[in-house]
Parts: sequence; C-alpha cells; structure tokens
Amino acid sequence: MRKVIGIGETVLDIIFKDNQPIQAVPGGSTFNAIISLGRAGVNTSFISETGNDRIGQMIIRFLKDNGCQVDCVNVYPDSKSPLSLAFLNEQNDADYIFYKDHPHDRLDFSYPEVNTGDIVLFGSYYALNPVIRPQVKGFLDYAHERGAILYYDVNFRASHQHEVMKLTPNLLENFELADIVRGSSEDFEILFKKSDPDAIYRSQIMFYTKKFVYTQASSPVELRAEGGFKKQYPIQPIDTVSTIGAGDNFNAGFIYGLIRYGITRREIESGLSEAQWDQVIHSALEFSGESCRSLDNYVSTEFGEKLKNEIK
Repeated sequence: MRKVIGIGETVLDIIFKDNQPIQAVPGGSTFNAIISLGRAGVNTSFISETGNDRIGQMIIRFLKDNGCQVDCVNVYPDSKSPLSLAFLNEQNDADYIFYKDHPHDRLDFSYPEVNTGDIVLFGSYYALNPVIRPQVKGFLDYAHERGAILYYDVNFRASHQHEVMKLTPNLLENFELADIVRGSSEDFEILFKKSDPDAIYRSQIMFYTKKFVYTQASSPVELRAEGGFKKQYPIQPIDTVSTIGAGDNFNAGFIYGLIRYGITRREIESGLSEAQWDQVIHSALEFSGESCRSLDNYVSTEFGEKLKNEIK
C-alpha cells in the first residue's frame, strides 16, 4: 500500500473563544493532515520532534492511536513541547500566538522507507528553518530520488515576516523540489505582497513547478497548471465551528484523492486531466469542510471510517 510521510512540527493547540480557553488538542500543520489521513485508512508516518513532557507523551500517543508510525519522532530529554494559542473570532477564524524556542531546534532521525508512489507532505516554517534545513533538504532529495510525490504547503505565518529575505532561497528550493505547491492568499500577501493568483503563478511559481493550488478562505480555489490550464472551484457554505484545520485538511483530502484515484508521479509530471484535477480538489474540499465542523484540527473518526474501503 502507498504511504504518506509527513515532516513537520508538533504543538499543543489551546483554543480560545471570547478570551476563554475552550479546547486543547495536539496540532501542527502537517501533523493535522497526517491524523486525518490515518483516520481515513491511509498508511502514514511522521518525522518530527517533541519535548520530554506530558504534552510530548500525549502527542506521541495520539499519533499511535490514529494509526501513524512514530519511529521518526524524536523526544529530546531537555526540551519542552511547543504551544500554540489560537483565538477564534466571530467567524471562527483564528489568530495565533506561538510559544517555541526556535534557536534550540534540531532534527535527528533515520530516514523512513520511501518507495515509488509514496507521498511526502512538507511545509510551514519547519520546511524553511535554517537550523534544520540540511536534514529536511536531505530527506526531500532522498524521497524524490526514491520516486515519491512531494506536496508542499507554503503556510507562511506573519510571525516570520521579518525573516522573508533570509528564507527566500529555501522557499524557492522547496518550490523546485515540489511536484505540487499549495498556498493561501495570506501566505503570498505576507511573502510577496501579491494577491492575484495569475501574477503569483507567473512571477513566483511556474518557473519552478507547474502545478499550483491557491486557496483563499471561503472564496473559490484557484488552480493553475501546465499548458495554460486554469480552473476555479467554488467553496460550499457550511456552518463552521473552527477553521484552524481547514488548510491542513485541504492538503489531507488532496493527498487522499491522489491515493484513492491511483494518481502516480508519472501522471503528475506528464500533466493531470481536468477530470483528475476535479477528483482531487473535490476530495480536498470534502476533508477541509469536515474539519471545520468541530473544534478538532482533523476530520472526525466517523468521516474517516466511511472512506477506509475506498483507497487502493
């Protein structure tokens, strides 16, 4: 069976509404997607690190409980696990405060087995962080050589805006490594002060990779690909409880669609058909919408159970 390998941070998300904490759940951008994929029956593995504390123990147990291999999650004895405070507004969108000591970041892991057709999900500051860049880049190169599909979620937070110039070489390198790039309107506003998907694709993306998915909250998803192909996908209105996991689960659903519909890296490299794009974007929107219906950062176990028999 094909598998998905995520590489990213782990945090404990403490969620506030009206300035009162209402929920605390394990999180992290790639982490959230991996949990949802595990719940949907996908074979998953996670590369990360966590602190030697109760939060770290909770996170590792949560990964295991959702079917994820944790052999590549390092527990550092003198570290505390990072925290994220998420403040929901009236529309249930979140503003964040992060508590993590990035100067003490490190990453030490043995490469998990990677085979042709596997999918690697990477993104956020974790994929740019200069301190762990050699290890991250080394693994991404290895996964590409082994025939994996590389899916890059830009997910660039305003808290790192002052580092844009320093991080740009790593960002462009990630674009070049990726088979598919997904970014939000917020990401590109922070990075390039641009909000038009065509302009972003032409000036920032297409030289490095041809497949670009641009999300913009409740506005339509914009797709750009080789040969001038472009398409817009409307978002169905739903009653949201929290949008914290919306983008992460868009990634999960997209990757689930690649596996469910048997889409290979060779097909991606030669160019997907419109029908194939429709299938994976529809799956992405299903997962994203489902995650917004609760305070959790992932799809429900009930939603996942319904999908387990559909993957190849």
